[in-house]
Amino acid sequence: MQNNPIIKRIVSAEYLLIAVLIAVFFVVVGGFAWYWLVVLFFVFDISAAGYYVNPRVGAIVYNIGHSIIGPGLLALIYIGTTNDAILFVTLVWLFHIFVDRALGYGLKHTTSFHHTHLGPIGKAKKK
Repeated sequence: MQNNPIIKRIVSAEYLLIAVLIAVFFVVVGGFAWYWLVVLFFVFDISAAGYYVNPRVGAIVYNIGHSIIGPGLLALIYIGTTNDAILFVTLVWLFHIFVDRALGYGLKHTTSFHHTHLGPIGKAKKK
């Protein structure tokens, strides 16, 4: 995928479509105000703080915050509890993940912040 710009654009468009669907669900079904998606967008990027320790810890902590597993588990909890706060966090988290993926920010390899499962970003992409 990294070497084919057309496929990369299609995948990015798919991620963007999912982010839009999550935003619509957030407002229409959840009944939440749309601006919370913007206000809380960068909260999940706190997980990048692990890079202050080293790239391995950074990648592990970042990937925990940017894997679909976390919000997926929260969604299961929501189904069992129908707690609106859990739905709110789940949807904001998923929105963040899919916007990041649409922009090319994938899960990190332990070698560097700039090496992701979607290909190189930043400094690594320029090389």
